[in-house]
Amino acid sequence: MLQTAYKTIVLHASSATLQASYSLSDVVFEIFWRNSCVNNKERHRSFLFTQCFGVPRSSCIGGFMSSTANSSELEQGLKPRHITMLSIAGVIGAGLFVGSGHAIAEAGPAVLLAYAAAGTLVVLVMRMLAEMAVASPDTGSFSTYADRAIGHWAGFTIGWLYWWFWVLVIPLEANAAATILHAWFPNIAIWMFTLVITLVLTATNLFSVKNYGEFEFWFALIKVVAIIAFVVLGVAAIFGLLPTSNVSGVSHLFDTGGFLPNGMGAVLAAMLTTMFSFMGTEIVTIAAAESKNPGRQITKATNSVIWRIFLFYLVSIFIVVSLVPWNDPRLAEVGSYQTVLDAMGIPNAKLIVDLVVLVAVTSCLNSALYTASRMLFSLGKRGDAPAVSKRTSKGGTPRWAVIMSTAAAFLTVFANYIAPAAVFDFLLASSGAIALLVYLVIAVSQLRMRQKRIAAGEAIDFKMWLFPWLTWAVIAFIVAVLTIMLLQEEHRLEIIATGVLSLLVIGAGLIVSRRRKAGRVGAAALG
Repeated sequence: MLQTAYKTIVLHASSATLQASYSLSDVVFEIFWRNSCVNNKERHRSFLFTQCFGVPRSSCIGGFMSSTANSSELEQGLKPRHITMLSIAGVIGAGLFVGSGHAIAEAGPAVLLAYAAAGTLVVLVMRMLAEMAVASPDTGSFSTYADRAIGHWAGFTIGWLYWWFWVLVIPLEANAAATILHAWFPNIAIWMFTLVITLVLTATNLFSVKNYGEFEFWFALIKVVAIIAFVVLGVAAIFGLLPTSNVSGVSHLFDTGGFLPNGMGAVLAAMLTTMFSFMGTEIVTIAAAESKNPGRQITKATNSVIWRIFLFYLVSIFIVVSLVPWNDPRLAEVGSYQTVLDAMGIPNAKLIVDLVVLVAVTSCLNSALYTASRMLFSLGKRGDAPAVSKRTSKGGTPRWAVIMSTAAAFLTVFANYIAPAAVFDFLLASSGAIALLVYLVIAVSQLRMRQKRIAAGEAIDFKMWLFPWLTWAVIAFIVAVLTIMLLQEEHRLEIIATGVLSLLVIGAGLIVSRRRKAGRVGAAALG
C-alpha cells in the first residue's frame, strides 16, 4: 500500500529525478548525522543549531544530556482545538486528493462501496480503541493495551511494527513535498527540499508538543477549507448552478458500463487501496494523552469520525464519479480533484491542487515524526526500546525519540541508495499490511479487555456497540481481507514481507520477555 501511495503523490516526477533525490539526500544526511548527533564534540552541536536554526545550543541537542537525564514524562501541551482539528482532518493526505483517482479507475463508481466498507471498518475500530483509551489514556495507545490484554509479545510487536510504518512514511512524504516544490523552483534540487523540510519539521518537534499541535491545527484547517470548497463547488456543478462548469448531473454514475463496471473483485481491490487513506485516524488517541483532559478529547474525536468520513471521503468521491467518467485517463494521471476542477472550469486547478497536496503531505510528514517518536518513547518506558528513547527534555518532549526516528527514516532512504532495488521494494512492502494488523490487534485487545473489566465489575464509560458481536465481525473481516491479499498476486509480497517482519519482531519480543523474567527471578533470589 505504501508503494501505491508513494507513486500517486509523486506523479509528475521522473524516476531518474527521484533516484537522484534519494542518492544525494542520503549523502548529506550521513554528513549531518555523524557531525551533529553521533559526534559529541561541542563545535558540531553548537554549529548545527546556532547556524542552521538560529537557536541556542543549550536548548537543543547540546543540552540533551543535562536536560533529559532524569525526566521521562511528557508535557500536556496540546490544547482542545489542536485535538479537535487533528481528529477532523489531521491525517487526510494525498490519498484523497490524488490517490483516489487510481481507486476510481480500478472500481468505477462502485468505489463508493470500497470507501464505505473501509470507512465502516475504521469507525468500528476507533470505537473499540476509544473504549480502552477513555478508560486508560496512554501515549502507547493500542500497543500498551495489547501488552495488558494479550501479552507482552503482542504489545512489543505491534508497537515496533507501527513505529516502522511511520518511519517509512517520513521520507516518502518529504520527497513528495519536495517534488512539488522542485516543480515551482526547478533550480533547487529535490534532495535539498527533502532535507530542509525534514530537518525543519524535526526541529519543531524537538522543542515542544505545542509546535506539533500548532502546525497540525493550521495544516488541518487548510485541508478542511479545501475539501468543503470542493464539495460546495461540486454540488453547485451537479445542480447546474456553476456557470463555468462544463459538466453537470449524476449520469456518469451509470452511463459508462454501469455502477459496477468491473465487478465486485475490483471493489475489493480498491478497498485495499482506500484503507491506506484512513491510516492515522488512531493518532488522536496517542496525541490526546498529551492533553489535559484526554478522556473527553478521545470521546469527541471518536464521535466525529463518522461524519468526517462521510463528508470528506464519501461525499467528495461521489462528486468526482458523478461529474467525470470513471474511465477518464486523467483520474489516474493527475488525480481526482484536479480532473474535476478542470471539468468545472476552475482556473489554475493544477496550482490549487498542488498547494493543497503540499500541505497534506507536509501535514502527514509532521504527524509521522510525532507518532513514530511517541510510540518509540512508549516502548522505551516499558523497557522495550533503548532507555535513551524514554528521556524527555525539561519541557516534556522526547527529543531522543524524535531524533532516533528521523535517523531511522533517513537510513531507510540510504538503504535504497546502497542496496538493490528489490531490497528497498521489500522494505516498503513490509509495511503493506501493518494497518490491518494494527486494527486486528485493537479488536482482539478490546475483546479481551472488556471481558476482564466485566469480570472485575468495572463501569465502562465509553462502550463498543453490540459487544461482542461487532468485535468478532471486525476480527473475521480483517482475517478475510488478509487472506484475500495473500491470494492476490499484486498484494502477496506485502503479506509475505509484513509476515516475515512480524515474525522477526515477535522473536525479539519473546527474547526480551524471557530476559526480563529471568532478571526478575534473579532479583527475587538475591532479595
